[in-house]
Amino acid sequence: MPDIIINGPAGRIEAKYAHSKLPNAPLAVVFHPDPTKGGTMNNKVTYTLFQTFVERGFSVIRFNFRGVGKSQGVFDKGEGELTDAAAVLDWMQTINPKAPYVWTAGFSFGSWISMQLLMRRPEIKGYISVGLPASEHDFTFLAPCPQSGLILNGSKDTIARREDVDEVVERLNTQKGITTDYRFIEGANHFFTEHCDLVAAHVHDHLNTAGAGMRKTTIDVSNMVSA
Repeated sequence: MPDIIINGPAGRIEAKYAHSKLPNAPLAVVFHPDPTKGGTMNNKVTYTLFQTFVERGFSVIRFNFRGVGKSQGVFDKGEGELTDAAAVLDWMQTINPKAPYVWTAGFSFGSWISMQLLMRRPEIKGYISVGLPASEHDFTFLAPCPQSGLILNGSKDTIARREDVDEVVERLNTQKGITTDYRFIEGANHFFTEHCDLVAAHVHDHLNTAGAGMRKTTIDVSNMVSA
């Protein structure tokens, strides 16, 4: 997959882009975890999300937020990172003008940015939030949330505490027309160490249910979800 440089609000944005071989494919934008904690677009969970959307026939991009890798600028506590995300989506749409819809996918801090972009861009029709950091970031902006999606956390996550994620999901599910597919991977920590294959399986399963993507993947997740 080629390296891409996109002109962003703080300078160049380093990205990796996979263009679907299928005509008029949907788009997916993938967001990495907290840059101040070592998060980059090459994070294992971020890469897993990227590859899963590639397998579905999406045109997919992942990128480094400002100040990470070859991306210019400095960390901006979320505000600037959101404008980076908007610039990346704009670039994607410019070269894919006939794309029918967009999905976003983020891991940890990336899911916080992803959900904020969802609130601002009506062309986004679904989301994948892995390791939703409800214990560290405020998600009350999801009022109302315009789309349904998947929230996937680890059962042994001590960073994104379950009670805090439960609160976000409960608030989402009170909104008319919104269904949150809320799942846990048994035994997984916040970083999904040795569980990235199950992350991919759950994302495929959710996308099958949502009818998203140009290809479908048969996945059995019956023994992967904890109560």
